[in-house]
Amino acid sequence: MTTSTKFWDKIADKYSKQPIADEVSYQKKLTVTQEYFNPDMEVLEFGCGTGGTAIIHAPFVKHIRAIDISEKMISIAQSKAETKKINNITFEQLTIEELKAENNTYDAVLGLSILHLLEDKEGAIAKVYSLLKPEGIFVTSTTCMGDFMGWFKLIGPIGKILGFFPLVKVFKIDELIKSLTNAGFRIDYQWQPSKDKAIFIVAKK
Repeated sequence: MTTSTKFWDKIADKYSKQPIADEVSYQKKLTVTQEYFNPDMEVLEFGCGTGGTAIIHAPFVKHIRAIDISEKMISIAQSKAETKKINNITFEQLTIEELKAENNTYDAVLGLSILHLLEDKEGAIAKVYSLLKPEGIFVTSTTCMGDFMGWFKLIGPIGKILGFFPLVKVFKIDELIKSLTNAGFRIDYQWQPSKDKAIFIVAKK
């Protein structure tokens, strides 16, 4: 079990009970995403956490495969889906690196609040590109701390060692966009509520 896995398992219960920090922005992101959906879509969400977003999106698509590194997060997500009688989501404890699927499998991939928590975001983005069908979409909401909290590069690794933080990578919005376009994506939609908020992007293959 990795340090990050232990961190997310430890906070899973508390995380599942926390209110959305910025409900207005969250609702806008949901609305924009659903404008791209149709009932025949096969969707992948990686870093799904306790499943809240997948559950909201489930009625708008055919099926969602939702994965997360944390066994406890997945357990909570499954319980939520069962309670709400949602049966078109498959939850699995799995990382994007471990996931096995054929190229051109998915119509949409969601990576929300996750790219800055990965050791290799370029590798993940490249894999997402290969998994998507032509014209498929990659929806991502990413905290780019390099634009407003560059100093976190210094304290983040110490906090990770002490167990206060998971792995957190510090990069800027233009670096993220470059990673996406270098992988072959074109940016179809981009929005940021404010400079200190996550950047929301819909990229097309």
